[in-house]
Amino acid sequence: MSTAVTMSASASPRDHATDRAFWREGLAPYAQAHLGRSLLDIATSVIPYLALSVLMYMTLSVSYWLVFALAIPTAGFLMRTFILFHDCTHGSFLPSKRANNWLGRFCGLLVYTPFHSWRHEHAVHHATSGDLDRRGVGDVMTLTVEEYARLAWWKQLAYRLFRNPLVMFGIGPLYALVLEPRWGIPSRRPRIVRSVMGTNLAIGLVVGGLCWLIGWQSFLLVQAPSVLLGGALGVWLFYVQHQFEDAYWQSGDEWSYADAALRGSSFLKLPKVLQFFTGNIGLHHVHHLSARVPNYNLQRAHDHNPIFHDVPTLSMWDGLRCVRFKLWDEDRGRLVTFAEAMQRPAVAHGGGSAVVREGAVAGTPRP
Repeated sequence: MSTAVTMSASASPRDHATDRAFWREGLAPYAQAHLGRSLLDIATSVIPYLALSVLMYMTLSVSYWLVFALAIPTAGFLMRTFILFHDCTHGSFLPSKRANNWLGRFCGLLVYTPFHSWRHEHAVHHATSGDLDRRGVGDVMTLTVEEYARLAWWKQLAYRLFRNPLVMFGIGPLYALVLEPRWGIPSRRPRIVRSVMGTNLAIGLVVGGLCWLIGWQSFLLVQAPSVLLGGALGVWLFYVQHQFEDAYWQSGDEWSYADAALRGSSFLKLPKVLQFFTGNIGLHHVHHLSARVPNYNLQRAHDHNPIFHDVPTLSMWDGLRCVRFKLWDEDRGRLVTFAEAMQRPAVAHGGGSAVVREGAVAGTPRP
């Protein structure tokens, strides 16, 4: 029987879980990749995605409505393929590090994402999630109420547009999957820049070859629906994993890796079919406490360890409602809507900081 991660009733997560040896020992049995289980994941993600994509091309001349209908399960398998890519970046999916790297690079081509670049940014996300002083890499941009209040009106408008659901889940997938991963920043490590350039070259050759073979119109008609649908689901999942009302944000020494995982990462309880297509990533609290647990062990780790039984839990409806929250209110200790931020009571801060009064977020606060 595996060792369960437990806590006494009087202890907080930080009392025990800040000692990484505590959860590493308890979660070690679940952080073991199983080759047979991994191969089953490949057979139920990458292979059906490729097969359905070919079928969509074949039915293009029959009916585009049929192509669009097929795009729905294809998007689901694309999302599941991304979870395999994600696990490979953590080195958790296959027993071999080299095998993880090669499968990750291959899946990266399917999801239009450079392996080494995304692995680096995602590692930063895990190391800084919930830390107000280290925002901006691999996360959803989130401002505090006071930061938003100090912005010029046009920057406030830009932030509102960015956090608008139509932009985030409509344009967001196109940007996150197709556009943003295409460029490498010169200041990055050479290996990361090579990963971006190499992935771009490989994608260019594959896409160019397919466009030459079947025509660019056919390529777009087939790829666009599944990529946009799968991308929208992926962006929403990534959003609700850390953007719920009672999420966790702290600054400096108050920040805790364990608290960020157990209080700042949601347990999104999805219907079984959606849990399958999303590769159990809704059990995000387990994943953030130990990224070495592969997706197919997340449910078992959650069920067997009491430390996970009192974490923020969201239903699918709760997850959809989370898009209302836009700003972090440091005084209330929770995410708030724009309307709630405008109703915020006056709060004076020492040291010459601005005084935020009711309605101040509509413009620059008075000194």
